[in-house]
Amino acid sequence: MVYYDKLWHLLIDKNINKTILCEKTKISSSTMAKMSKNEAVELHVLYRICEVLKCDIGDIVSFYPDRVVSDNE
Repeated sequence: MVYYDKLWHLLIDKNINKTILCEKTKISSSTMAKMSKNEAVELHVLYRICEVLKCDIGDIVSFYPDRVVSDNE
């Protein structure tokens, strides 16, 4: 599962709201809604956010697999 809690905290620290982030990154409100529900988005979206916020992808997203896949699967 993908979590964007780090992004929301970073936006607060930088005094940027979601609407401004959408404008600066040119991502749609529907993409922002997906992120608000911790749904996966395209990597290029995360890349644009990192460019605008001048951060690393690990600064905005966390990933926790639902289950670990063994080498035998």
